Amino acid sequence: MDELSEALARVVGATGVSELTRLSGGASRETWRFEADGRRLVLQRQRSGDVRDMGIEAAVLRAAFDAGVRVPELVASGSHNDPDNPLRASFMVLEHVDGETIARKLLRDERFGAAREVLVRDMARTLAALHAVDPSPIDGLPSIDQVAQYRATLDDLNSRLGQAHPTFELAFRWLEANRPSSTRRTLVHGDFRLGNLMVDEGGLRAVLDWELAHVGDPMEDLGWLCVRAWRFGSSHPVAGIGEYDSLLAEYREASGVDVDRDVVRWWEVLGTLKWGIMCMLQTSAHLTGMSRSHELAAIGRRVCENEYDLFLALDGHWNSIGGR
Repeated sequence: MDELSEALARVVGATGVSELTRLSGGASRETWRFEADGRRLVLQRQRSGDVRDMGIEAAVLRAAFDAGVRVPELVASGSHNDPDNPLRASFMVLEHVDGETIARKLLRDERFGAAREVLVRDMARTLAALHAVDPSPIDGLPSIDQVAQYRATLDDLNSRLGQAHPTFELAFRWLEANRPSSTRRTLVHGDFRLGNLMVDEGGLRAVLDWELAHVGDPMEDLGWLCVRAWRFGSSHPVAGIGEYDSLLAEYREASGVDVDRDVVRWWEVLGTLKWGIMCMLQTSAHLTGMSRSHELAAIGRRVCENEYDLFLALDGHWNSIGGR
């Protein structure tokens, strides 16, 4: 702790660091809260052995903050390749933002009743602002055909695990047969949902976790927000809070861009498929011994949940699958 405090003080140019507290975080990075000369900050650092760099994510955060998108201010960042990096791993230090991220609380607690009334509007306006950010100055932002990417990922998983997933195969056929023709390419968050949004009693405060940011169709973010897994048990299709028409109307008003609900549905189906394959991918890390973890093992049960969700998402649309 003393060594980390000293390193953080050097990174942010403070005379001292206090209140250093480890927070729960994702599988690939550590999260710490601390104060530096009275300023409340948050450290995100790649875990030991993970050599992925946060450089692109840091650049995206800077661009989004400068454009007025609701994101924490980036205070400092560094690469694991930098020999002068006192943290010896890729990291970002961000301004602390008060609020709550736990979906169960945001959807059910009386404290957030007023926030739920405005959250669909806030999310739509934030996405419109995000999609207006010019991504061209950000070096290294990926731009990938996600259908092809996840097709290859599933094929590799099936061969290594000896499994077959007919529901996923049907979803791939539907996606290929109904691929939208979109020419709009923007900055995309890639994981815009409850859990990655900081919310207080008044509404959305900040968008977090930009590690999946890329260049793509902005409708991807809207579709991902509507994936059934991110409704957390609620019957409302938009983040468990609102309805499709409200989201699309608010986004249209904020962006000036017309929205085709069928295109959003296409991305919702792809998002459901992606999450199912991601669950397989995380579980395979445990099954193959790459990273033994009860959490990774347990997430395997969500594969069948996503198969079920795909049937719900495509209900009434199976006749548009090619070859039938």
